Amino acid sequence: MKWKQHKKFLMKDGQFAKEYSALETEYKIAADLIRLRLASGLTQEALAEKIHTRQSSIARLESGNSLPSLSMLLKAARALNADVEITLKPKSG
Repeated sequence: MKWKQHKKFLMKDGQFAKEYSALETEYKIAADLIRLRLASGLTQEALAEKIHTRQSSIARLESGNSLPSLSMLLKAARALNADVEITLKPKSG
């Protein structure tokens, strides 16, 4: 089963949907960082060197388990030749 199909199935469970939504921002940031890093041909260690941090810090950013600080996110974006967009919007529902 592909992820999109599996996710649709899982989202039928109210508790899963609630937890997923609560972590959606963290996972989106992590997925974007990984995608951009890989597209740039960089390892976690190489990205860490570019922004003067440790590989373990990059691994934490990419884990999706916590939100990075804005300054760390901006450093990573600059190193990956990317822009950061932050949007605040009212919750639906």
